Amino acid sequence: MNTTHTLHRASSALLGGQAADKALALAPLPGASPGHAQQNELLAALPRAELEALFPHLELVPLPLGKELFEYGSRLDYVFFPTSAILALLYVMEDGATTEIAVIGHEGVAGVSLFMHERAICSAVVQSAGAGFRLRNQTLREVFAQGGMLPQLLMRYTNALFAQMAQNAVGGRHSSIEQKLCRWLLDRLDRSQGNVLKVTQELISIMLGVRRESITAAAGKLQDEGLIHYRRGTITVLDRQGLEHYAGECYKVAKTEYDRLLMDVARC
Repeated sequence: MNTTHTLHRASSALLGGQAADKALALAPLPGASPGHAQQNELLAALPRAELEALFPHLELVPLPLGKELFEYGSRLDYVFFPTSAILALLYVMEDGATTEIAVIGHEGVAGVSLFMHERAICSAVVQSAGAGFRLRNQTLREVFAQGGMLPQLLMRYTNALFAQMAQNAVGGRHSSIEQKLCRWLLDRLDRSQGNVLKVTQELISIMLGVRRESITAAAGKLQDEGLIHYRRGTITVLDRQGLEHYAGECYKVAKTEYDRLLMDVARC
């Protein structure tokens, strides 16, 4: 199984078995304003003058469920600042095994390329439909050369993203299936409005790199303990505190780093 086939499988799982359209164009949405850009926390943290200078280069685009924004080895033409969408960063082995290495929502950015001809080291797929702003990486490099607040914000965010990736690596080796599932749900809850997640067990099994039967058993156990309710591709979180306790260190370390990032951003 090659990388393209595996990503297609993941995208199809997101779409409930429907065919994924990798070629779908991201046509800019009309009526965007600097106020819309502030729905992304990194853009919101920019000084007003810097955001207004950057805004003409930002395009508000729809990010449909299952859309592949870039794949491993591809050229990174755009950087994406999600506002309401959630993205998953994936690494696909030559044998088709998939591992989700990070999740990005309104707090972050995906696809940053600070060097000419830089290639993607992972793939990015829209896991929860919404919208976001895209910016040409060439423009981003020009902004970096000018200095200002954006380079500082992106470097701080990179530290938080690295903490998430590191904890995912540790959790993947030392955590139980139930702990991995709790962390996975909490990561999305942090980037969503409300306590309801539209997701299939097949998708979760692909993202976590485990058998679907294992996810079914783990979800059943969490439901029996009153932490979640699962039905027909919808998971309702009933006890967030219980999920956090169950996830343990697998979730708390990365969450602490993100909370610190948000506090730093708020002081900017």
